[in-house]
Amino acid sequence: MTVESENETFRVQYIAAEDISIAASLIYQAYHDDPLLQPMLNYSEVNKAVYEKKLRALIREELSTFWQEKQPLIGLYKNDRLKAVACVFESSSQLQAQRYWHWRLKLMLSAGYLQTNQLIEKEQTIRDALSAQGNYYFLAFIAVDPHFHGEGLGRHLLRGLNDLVQSNDDTSGMAVFVTQEQHTAFFASEGFVHLQQLTFNNVQGELLFKSAQ
Repeated sequence: MTVESENETFRVQYIAAEDISIAASLIYQAYHDDPLLQPMLNYSEVNKAVYEKKLRALIREELSTFWQEKQPLIGLYKNDRLKAVACVFESSSQLQAQRYWHWRLKLMLSAGYLQTNQLIEKEQTIRDALSAQGNYYFLAFIAVDPHFHGEGLGRHLLRGLNDLVQSNDDTSGMAVFVTQEQHTAFFASEGFVHLQQLTFNNVQGELLFKSAQ
């Protein structure tokens, strides 16, 4: 998909293998201060480096699994350089909440046993809440290069994901779970509606859904 603005052209497409590391960096920057991931990965100012190592490990293993299972890793390119990324999986895919044993083992070794089980429990709870939606896409990560915040790249990318949903006749729509009010407002402005409020580790979030049209 190509999106043209007044002076620039953006492309929304599947990311290339050589851009996986850039995608990981963008996601790391976007989720470093995530209010849900911080307590799950035992963030503290004293051991900040430990938290950051666990977060990098989580993102690395997630991207690796998405790539191996051929789930959509969608990028927005500006001047042929990756500036935003979205990681999406289809609910009917092999990417169940427990993932594969090798993913779980790797994550346990890097992030920790308790943290891994908390992440799995979170995803299973979200899947249970979405069971009535049939087959759907779930937006696991979305990140924009911080140097380009405020330029509408996130909206361009999200609208590119609409094409992904529309291209699959067996998909009911796309879901996302957000924990910050500004993110809820952003998705609501793009047609996502509230489904359910969920709480993990005393952190409340909104499960949102946009039906395929």
